[in-house]
Amino acid sequence: MILWQMIRFAFAGLAANKVRSALTMLGVLIGVASVILLLAVGNGSSEAVKNSITSLGTNSLTVSSGAGGGARTASTVKKLTVDDARALADPSAAPDIKSVAPVVTTSASALYGNVSYTPGSVIGTYPAYFETANEKIASGDYFSNDDVLNSRKVAVLGSTTAKQVFDTEDPVGKKISISGTPFTVVGVLATKGATGFNDPDDVVIAPLPTVQNAFTGFASVNQILVQATSADTTTQAQSEITQILMGTHSLTDPTKLDFRVSNQTSLLTARESTSKTFTVLLGAVAAISLLVGGIGITNIMLVTVTERTREIGIRKALGAPKAVILGQFLTESTLLSVLGAGLGVAVGIIGSHFSVVGIKPVVIPSSVLGAFGIAVAIGLFFGSYPANRAASLRPIDALRHE
Repeated sequence: MILWQMIRFAFAGLAANKVRSALTMLGVLIGVASVILLLAVGNGSSEAVKNSITSLGTNSLTVSSGAGGGARTASTVKKLTVDDARALADPSAAPDIKSVAPVVTTSASALYGNVSYTPGSVIGTYPAYFETANEKIASGDYFSNDDVLNSRKVAVLGSTTAKQVFDTEDPVGKKISISGTPFTVVGVLATKGATGFNDPDDVVIAPLPTVQNAFTGFASVNQILVQATSADTTTQAQSEITQILMGTHSLTDPTKLDFRVSNQTSLLTARESTSKTFTVLLGAVAAISLLVGGIGITNIMLVTVTERTREIGIRKALGAPKAVILGQFLTESTLLSVLGAGLGVAVGIIGSHFSVVGIKPVVIPSSVLGAFGIAVAIGLFFGSYPANRAASLRPIDALRHE
């Protein structure tokens, strides 16, 4: 029996049980679509984080508290303070540093009229933060150094917070109450776009001493954002930060630092490593559904062989060789997986055009080819046992089957 005859018989066999065939293909379809879509979500999340870090600029550095590779215990770790930021801002000690912005972060609810909303974070910082973090103003203006010096209760809102609190009303010039403290909105930031569960636009930014006085206290800051004078001087700026903070923290051993200085490259490496792990986990979960689809093929093909035992017996009695029977049932199982995988590819690609939990999926071409190829291989593998069982039947036993 030549190939086209096997394919024709396979189509006829599947068409004879349309509902059963459709349900079997549905299992493969869901598996293939899941692999493509979940890997696309993982890839999209990685791209969003990468773009977010890249948007900070190539000359941005982040200083955080915590052991930088040494063995200092928590009790001996000195937190970052505003005095550390002032030391870094000294141009005579750090000529390659352009600006410094200490940052404190807290959470609080914002109240305007009858609307109460809790933004993702309330940030206290200096005006240099806006340039270092690449925050563009959409309406109004940033707060100034004079606002910081006088601890004025002014705030700049992210676009998400402005939308949630004021809806269509212009927030600039309006007063809001943040956990009981009145703030005047002086500006609204341009939208950056959410990256999965993290929305950088859901934020309230106010002068550092104002936030410290109202919410966090004056003990320490969460991190210090530093901007080097140019991308070419980032390494020198990083070295100057280390030297200055070793002095202010009374450290002598550079292998036992109680702070970390992260540049864009190190941030990207860490985030990409996390995203890769996340993507692999999503792919593994999706692969399980593909495996379940393959088991479904085995189940259906075993039922098919049982139902067509007498047909197999007649064909073998008329001289059909074992290879022909084997090929016929393998063609049917492969056809099921090919059709299911093809439809799964279509569903996966169409589904990738929609955002999932705020993430825009980015399809990985190799995942499409891989999922389709694995699904076809699964059809061959899981169909081989029922096909071999059919081909091994003795004609006399098959003809006696009721």
